[in-house]
Amino acid sequence: MPRKSSRLTFAVLATGAGVFSMLQSLIAPALPTVQHALHTSQSTATWVMTAYLLSASVFTPILGRVGDLVGKKRTLVAVLLAVLAGCLTAALAPGIGVLIIARIVQGVGGALFPLSFGIIRDEFAAGEVSGSISNLSAVIAAGGGVGIVAAGPIVSALDYHWLFWIPVAVVAATTLIAVRYVPESPKRAEGRVSWAGAALLSAWLVALLLPLSQAGQWGWGSPRVLGLFAAAVVLFALWLAAESRSRNALIDLRVMRLPAVWTTNAAALLFGAGMYAIWSFLPAFVQTPSAAGYGFGASVTASGLLMLPMLLAMFLSGVLSGRLEPRVGAKALLTTGAALGALACGFLTLWHGDQWQIAVVAGLFGLGIGLAFASMANLVVGSVPPEQTGAATGMNANIRTIGGSIGAALTSVLVTGRLQASGLPYASGYTHGWALLTVLCLGAVGAALLVPVRRPARVVDAAPAQAAPAPARVR
Repeated sequence: MPRKSSRLTFAVLATGAGVFSMLQSLIAPALPTVQHALHTSQSTATWVMTAYLLSASVFTPILGRVGDLVGKKRTLVAVLLAVLAGCLTAALAPGIGVLIIARIVQGVGGALFPLSFGIIRDEFAAGEVSGSISNLSAVIAAGGGVGIVAAGPIVSALDYHWLFWIPVAVVAATTLIAVRYVPESPKRAEGRVSWAGAALLSAWLVALLLPLSQAGQWGWGSPRVLGLFAAAVVLFALWLAAESRSRNALIDLRVMRLPAVWTTNAAALLFGAGMYAIWSFLPAFVQTPSAAGYGFGASVTASGLLMLPMLLAMFLSGVLSGRLEPRVGAKALLTTGAALGALACGFLTLWHGDQWQIAVVAGLFGLGIGLAFASMANLVVGSVPPEQTGAATGMNANIRTIGGSIGAALTSVLVTGRLQASGLPYASGYTHGWALLTVLCLGAVGAALLVPVRRPARVVDAAPAQAAPAPARVR
């Protein structure tokens, strides 16, 4: 592929994936504004986030597999159109019900991650694959940070509708360019979509993530929460049984059992728990009035600016990882990223009385996110057969999201378990939460150390076409 074409293709992929990542976090700081503007309750407003999470979790691995089967460009364009429709509907939504439906449609965009990684692997020169995946991972990581930082200024200067109007313009342009310039890969997986596997996967993901996201309001011991957790266990077992017997498995469980894949996924689960909890609770800590005995009473805009070091650090370290990976290996980068996350959370547990300390923590965690995101993607892509790229990277992204839901739920229990007379959490709740996140990130370090070391990922594509698939493990 000509270099100019690969650069344009990368720009399209990065824009689409970056916008979706931004949509994950962009609405979170504005939820109180949305709640008042649409005259709804706080519990109903949280479904703006929950619906998006559930939708993305369902569609990410399924459409990643569809792309492997029917064509990654074709699926990419369809997903971009879905995101465009979702953003347009959200911008025009007259009520909370329509907004929640729009967020479900936007969640289809979760498939942009595995589709983009697959297109890079299929279409880019072998020497460009690792660096391009690292750079794309940096954009994905930074997109979440952009959402946190930009939400306040956008809502203050305009109104919350522009949180969706701006993506409408960007996604529309990206879709047109993708139709014209992104090539369709000739590499296709054999078989068809296992709709039974897709239904069971969707069912157990919803049964797991729904109570995790709503347990704070429903109660951890409520029949709904306990019943859904029990259903998740049963449905997960049924899904494993169905996939192991299917000739057209949605997720090849043999690939998921590869040492480099399961260890990377374990690290993704634990690191994702720390990352999403930091994104969720650090701005809330900063915005708490100092009368509570902690916090700085910062506005949404000011708290977003305190997260700016995280945004800059995660982008720079993600780009840098593409240059470091051929020298030190993806395993070392994943281990370092998780260790930086643990260091940041440990620092936060002990010191959080000054704003500069929050900025230091944000920067350290941002460095960890950039390194970890890029190395996870390279480890998975380099360890699976080309026809499994979409499904495998989709599951990795999903597992990171599941970890995020678990981390946010556990941190919420610690933070909101005891409240002051004012209704604000005690400082000890946050301190215990930061300590838990430190332990989770240390667990991610342990999982990263178990990743096997072997040759770089590019040897996978160099294997003879007629050879039996034996995915190489990567550094």
